[in-house]
Amino acid sequence: MKKLRHFLFATLAVGILLLLTGCGAEVFNPKGPIAAREMQLLIDAVLLMCIIVVPVIIATFVIAYRYRASNTKAKYSPNWAHSNLLEAGWWVLPILIIVVLATMTWRTTHQLDPYKPLVSNTKPITIQAVSLQWRWLFIYPDQHIATLDFVEFPVNTPINFKITSDAPMNSFQIQQLAGQIYAMAGMKTQLHLSASQPGDYFGRSVSFSGNGFPGMIFTARVVSNDAFNRWVSTVKQSPQQLTWAAYTQLALPSEDHTVQLYSNVDDNLFNNIIMKYIGPDAAAMGMQDMSSMKNMSGMKSAS
Repeated sequence: MKKLRHFLFATLAVGILLLLTGCGAEVFNPKGPIAAREMQLLIDAVLLMCIIVVPVIIATFVIAYRYRASNTKAKYSPNWAHSNLLEAGWWVLPILIIVVLATMTWRTTHQLDPYKPLVSNTKPITIQAVSLQWRWLFIYPDQHIATLDFVEFPVNTPINFKITSDAPMNSFQIQQLAGQIYAMAGMKTQLHLSASQPGDYFGRSVSFSGNGFPGMIFTARVVSNDAFNRWVSTVKQSPQQLTWAAYTQLALPSEDHTVQLYSNVDDNLFNNIIMKYIGPDAAAMGMQDMSSMKNMSGMKSAS
């Protein structure tokens, strides 16, 4: 009994510590359709597993109590070794649960494919996210603006995140809105999400990437459509512009997480960041092509 008390106390202490650290608080407080469906999948999976786990835990205590050394009335069967009924129970039931759980997970995984666009009558907004050391850069290609360690978008609007890295491999997540997706240099991943309620949501890196990893967080602000349009207009008045030269300085390792706003962004900046890792001369060629296109455009305008 003394060992059992120690075990229960340790389990309770670990549970309290997890609650104090906030683990699970955001998972069970979804603010978007994707996160809500993920939470439901988690709850359904736990309930299914409890069909096995709970009876086993109860049986453990019942057997330990019934066949304790001091209970002389318990039946003693030293030659008993097999029961077809018990064998059927602890093989058939778990197999059925695994089949149901696998089917449910397979269907939900395809329904919540992060590359799958959300069905909506509202026009989606594309945001390009770049993982740096140790900050997050967000580029709005349609609005021609960019932000650092801060992202804002309207409520009930599909958001198409296109994600890459200009640093070690990382992982992007806004826990109350969707699951995580990896950010990899030289590659582009995608994440589609939507927020059903306005508010400030916690975004972060969820893959260790060096000394500045703990501070690699950002705020995802969800506002009304009118508020978002006003915010875009405000950002366009910022004196800072995100040219390629400015970006190369921004991409240097830094733990300065001051929010920065950029009123203009070089065309194809996101693609050029990806091209840096595809070939030794790829980024330079991309920049030359972009300069040539601008020069040709200027010549046509002059003529």
